[in-house]
Amino acid sequence: MEACRYFVLLAALLVGLVTASLVDNRIDQFELDRSGINSCNLPDGLLQEIKGYQPIVNKIISRIVDGEFAGITWDSLSLLVDTFGARLAGSEQLEKTIDYVVEQMKLDQLENVHTENATVPHWVRGYENAQLVAPFKKNLPLLGLGTTVGTPRGGIIADVMAVESFEEFESITAEQVKGKIVVFVPKWEGYGKTVLYRSKGASVASKKGAVATLIRSVTPFSIGSPHTGGQDYEEGVKKIPSACITVEDAEMILRKYRRGDQMTIHLEMEDRNLEPVISRNTIAELVGTTYTNSSVVVVSGHLDSWDVGVGAMDDGGGALISWKALTFLNAMGLRPKRTIRAILWTGEEEGYWGARGYQAAHKENEKKEFNFFFESDIGTFEPRGLDFSGNKDAECIFREVVKLMSSLNATDFETPTDGGPDVSLWTRRGFPGASLMNKNEKYFWFHHSAGDSMAVEDPKNLDKCTALWAAAAYVVADLSVSIPKDVND
Repeated sequence: MEACRYFVLLAALLVGLVTASLVDNRIDQFELDRSGINSCNLPDGLLQEIKGYQPIVNKIISRIVDGEFAGITWDSLSLLVDTFGARLAGSEQLEKTIDYVVEQMKLDQLENVHTENATVPHWVRGYENAQLVAPFKKNLPLLGLGTTVGTPRGGIIADVMAVESFEEFESITAEQVKGKIVVFVPKWEGYGKTVLYRSKGASVASKKGAVATLIRSVTPFSIGSPHTGGQDYEEGVKKIPSACITVEDAEMILRKYRRGDQMTIHLEMEDRNLEPVISRNTIAELVGTTYTNSSVVVVSGHLDSWDVGVGAMDDGGGALISWKALTFLNAMGLRPKRTIRAILWTGEEEGYWGARGYQAAHKENEKKEFNFFFESDIGTFEPRGLDFSGNKDAECIFREVVKLMSSLNATDFETPTDGGPDVSLWTRRGFPGASLMNKNEKYFWFHHSAGDSMAVEDPKNLDKCTALWAAAAYVVADLSVSIPKDVND
């Protein structure tokens, strides 16, 4: 009987300790009980706590998608892009856009609205023209790639050689390449693999004496539209002009070259690299009730764009859902324990310059300052769920949070991921983060092209993305425990 009473008391003590740890608002890290590498055994109290957010999540979703906030995100995005157009880093348009967003965030009654400086490249697109002059004349629509140098005055007139892959190019001698314009025509094998031709093609060709490179636009589908993007010159390699041409023209040139046709192109590009300039990340907060200067939940997208199209999809939508998620939570009177901070990054397109500057400025206290990172930069079409990056303990918690999004049919969950390009500066080092999963099968049809316009943005889908962003950020920011992290310096 005494032994039985002892075990009853011991069990009660253990239950009490677990319960106390769950209702405690401390943000110390904790250990999860896991019986296997792919299993999650969250404490029952924590599971019930997360499930308890379902009514609040449903309320957030209902009011943004079907209530008084419906359509506002699309209206705000269309006003922004119609007013300022494209927003290339270093441009006056981007800086005017930042000023406007700061003013509007204050009108939305968000808190700690401010900007933080970041140095960004200043590349300027000039006159660009390409023409096939032999064996017949044909204009070749093109877009210079970011940071490309221009041609000499009057342009370059040179014979053409075309290859499908770097491997094929390796088999060709420098003598065969010298003095020619090299056209790379890679097959579409997904963005991550195919984009290497855009980013590295100029230096690869230059090493063998090419005078310029033209790259098949990095897209699976084309209607005669070139797609721009960044490119990186290799240190110590002569810089040569580099541009993207349409899929149709690139494939035509490859076919003709393989038949033995001799082709000549006249290429003129007046693109310039100027001295770097100061831009700004744009920041606003919904200040937490308990943790005001630590354990921040970041929601983000980038405000800059390429200089073709208007950047509605890349990444105006991601920036707007991050901004408006805070606006709508504030209007609903929903204030979590932790601060939710919207960051609209600058200079993402040319290499995450805004995120780099922000990371350097916040490096000293980042382990204490940041709890979780969200980023949307792969379209804002109909949401499917959330990608996740983080350790197993964090994954177990976040899986349960995503389950709350059932009314949006947005409960898909994938891991591992970098969490998004800008926030990868943190997630690759062990901070937990997530990126928006959406039905973006056609994203690269419009990516970095004149087609990136409001025509590809649907008001209802933008509302759903904003609702998912607001609901997920609110739950993560309000939990009684912080999301575990294993941070490497």
